[in-house]
Amino acid sequence: MLHLLDIADWSPEDLEKLMDVADDMIARPDDYFDAAKRKKLATLFYEPSTRTRLSFEAAMLELGGQVLGFSEASSSSVSKGESVADTVRTVGCYADLIAMRHPKEGAPTVAAAFSPVPIINAGDGGHHHPTQTLADLLTIRREKGRLNQLVIGLCGDLQFGRTVHSLMNAMARYKSIRFVLVSPEELRVPEYLREGMKSLGVPFTEVERLEDVIGTLDVLYMTRVQKERFFNEADYVRLKDSYILTMEKLKPARRDLSIMHPLPRVNEIRQAVDKDPRACYFKQVLNGKHMRKALILKLLEAAK
Repeated sequence: MLHLLDIADWSPEDLEKLMDVADDMIARPDDYFDAAKRKKLATLFYEPSTRTRLSFEAAMLELGGQVLGFSEASSSSVSKGESVADTVRTVGCYADLIAMRHPKEGAPTVAAAFSPVPIINAGDGGHHHPTQTLADLLTIRREKGRLNQLVIGLCGDLQFGRTVHSLMNAMARYKSIRFVLVSPEELRVPEYLREGMKSLGVPFTEVERLEDVIGTLDVLYMTRVQKERFFNEADYVRLKDSYILTMEKLKPARRDLSIMHPLPRVNEIRQAVDKDPRACYFKQVLNGKHMRKALILKLLEAAK
């Protein structure tokens, strides 16, 4: 059975086909109005979410399908101690596919081992967020016209940022990609990811000052410092304002820079930047819905 657990499980060719479908949906939305009629998507969100959960719901509704599920673990039998395996076995009796967000790394993989229907990883702890990466890839392709020969800056919380980890794993498979990793020492990309880039021969540099490198970037991917990932609140308070993108900091940047952010933001991008034509983060939100629509159709088709 086909699932989406880790973006690296799907080939670049598979992802390109999904993006082609998403582009077609954008161009001809009425052609997909009833594409998932009489199908049901279950959203099992053990963690809070706005964009991911609602975009899945919007995607399924726009395809003519229906949605059921829960938006917090306390409103389900999880609060009584039910396991992930039993939850998906049960929900799989009611739905045709399941989108799951969970605070524990690997929980969607466990779910896939027991589920009678396809599982979509909608974020697992600090591990992966493959459907956000689908949104990111489509945004980069639509903005830059390509997914190769790019210098991609990743800024902020690179240790716990699952969107960063998924995007690096996806983009590392395209030609002539270079990463510029901007973070404080405490929030560097995990060692396993750095070693993975080295083994693939993907060049990267690590710096602490965004100002020193912003002029070299094709894409700037900002992230928030995530309070929920810290065990020590004092560390969070010390680091939370490490990187704030302002119009002043953008002065050396290229005219065709694409500024991205998986959202939600706190204050790491000033609102004045929103009016800059290089700001793409709300385009990412919309692209996320289209890519999730394409993904839903792909998984439903594969499950026939």
